[in-house]
Amino acid sequence: MSAKPVIAILGGTGDLGSGLAKRWIAAGYSVVIGSRSADKARAFAKELGGDARGDDHVGAARLAEIIVLAVPFASHEATLLEVKDAAQGKIVVDAAVPLVPPKVSVVQLPAEGSAAQIAQNLLGEGVRVVSAFHNVGASKLHAGGRVDCDVLVFGNDKASRDIVIELAGEVGNCGIDGGVLANSAAAEALTSVLIGINRRYKVPGAGIRITGLPTFPSS
Repeated sequence: MSAKPVIAILGGTGDLGSGLAKRWIAAGYSVVIGSRSADKARAFAKELGGDARGDDHVGAARLAEIIVLAVPFASHEATLLEVKDAAQGKIVVDAAVPLVPPKVSVVQLPAEGSAAQIAQNLLGEGVRVVSAFHNVGASKLHAGGRVDCDVLVFGNDKASRDIVIELAGEVGNCGIDGGVLANSAAAEALTSVLIGINRRYKVPGAGIRITGLPTFPSS
């Protein structure tokens, strides 16, 4: 993709979604904030400045080339079904984590294997689902600059993974190709582990680094 793609962030007014929006706007991307309330999305886009717009979830999905799903797992299925038609032929980046309150620090993956696999099943083969950004601390995104962590990226289509790896490089140290979509279960499960680490060590957003790789050029 030669020109920078337009990115819709569904759940774009939430902690993770708004943090991702700030990073990508700072990097020169056009971002559409998606929310259940179009008015709320437009108001937040105005606050963000830069090349930001706002709309409801379906409107945002229609305007974008890449759709990022940053909604709570409780809203995951409903949001996917809402934007299914608008998402056809596009990349959908699923950042949802299947946390089950109150024990969110305990790994509890769904029967399908992962949230990302649920997304692929619901959206169908006409959508390239990529899974990423599960282990990025939202509080650190809002602190400004890239987060000091690596971002694992999963998907069945390598070209789509590569596009999201580039986006991840604007968020963390670098994006790491984690292989096929089924492997997303590892990153989704790791989120619960990191939540527990945050609590026990009293840190705001523990992250991961993949060692032993060649040095990645900065974006």
